[in-house]
Amino acid sequence: MTPQARLSAAIDVLDRILAGSTAEQALTNWGRASRFAGSGDRAAVRDLVFDALRCKRSYAALGGALSGRGLVLGGVRARGLDPAEWFTGEGHAPAVLSDADAGLTPIGNLALDCPDWLAEPLQAALGADFEGVMQALQRRAPVFLRVNLAKASVETALAALAEDGIACALNPLAKTALEVTENARKIQNSQAYLGGLVELQDAASQAVIAATPLTDGQSVLDYCSGGGGKALAMAAQARVSVVAHDADPRRMRDIPARAARAGVKITVAQTADIGTGYDVILTDVPCSGSGSWRRDPQGKWALTSARLEALRQIQADILDKAAVILAPGGTLVYATCSMLRAENEDQIAGFLSRNHGWQNPLQRRFSPLEGADGFFVALLTREA
Repeated sequence: MTPQARLSAAIDVLDRILAGSTAEQALTNWGRASRFAGSGDRAAVRDLVFDALRCKRSYAALGGALSGRGLVLGGVRARGLDPAEWFTGEGHAPAVLSDADAGLTPIGNLALDCPDWLAEPLQAALGADFEGVMQALQRRAPVFLRVNLAKASVETALAALAEDGIACALNPLAKTALEVTENARKIQNSQAYLGGLVELQDAASQAVIAATPLTDGQSVLDYCSGGGGKALAMAAQARVSVVAHDADPRRMRDIPARAARAGVKITVAQTADIGTGYDVILTDVPCSGSGSWRRDPQGKWALTSARLEALRQIQADILDKAAVILAPGGTLVYATCSMLRAENEDQIAGFLSRNHGWQNPLQRRFSPLEGADGFFVALLTREA
């Protein structure tokens, strides 16, 4: 495919997304119908689509319309390219420009791709970092790996990745965190990954586990485990007994295979089988995902005040339920990939007001300006 044909493909995919499809569905359907597209073409179209979704408001303004064509045109203008060289109408290129394609220069929240209703709470949470964080969320997220200490040292993992042609740099957020600087697309077929030496995991997510007080012999519950990334990290950090649970068991279907590859043991439990008396319970709760919008840009535009309030109720309910099954003297870890105080500091304050005999020795925010996703972690310790 020519570069211009890739733009036309991105326009088609974006129109499907704007009509109600998810990004993954739209890209998969386009790929199935476009057997002529090679792996490089598919990757390029995917990048164009996600760039446009991250910057939907500003690209639509620059491109003159909230449409696939408007978003792609806005992206061309945002990159400082001459649209006339890309919208030629020749071959498979997008049609030539017309007066209807005139755009405008975005300013304020429009330029930052910030939903207007979220600007005030985000400014309250981020302070002077608001503009910088919103600009960071307009760009692609770095790719991070977690070194699996159950199988390899950091040095061993780096050497194995280098043999596969994958270059990485150490990241200060966690001793296990590596930022991929070259050939990220090779990771999942690399021997280092297939052999369980490394896992894909954001550096801030790893920092949450690093902040979790784990010692040999403890019983640990990952209450909202999803695919099990944090359960795997905890099992590798200390010789602990890890149980993974999720309200939707389907999310945990890959945990046994991932644990086998990593060389660790994780017990997958249904809600009725969780039990009580855990030394550590991690609650990485459902949230707005505002700290990871560059990975899930559709989530930014889909979030509503009603959905946020529903999430807050779920978060409070999870905290209260987890507190009941924690052992005396144990640690309850609360984490979100959100930057909103309503989901973070306010939830901790609410929990402490509802539950007596608890301490809060740690609260920590991780900002996208540190390179990784926006995250929040708080430790809640129960009196013995």
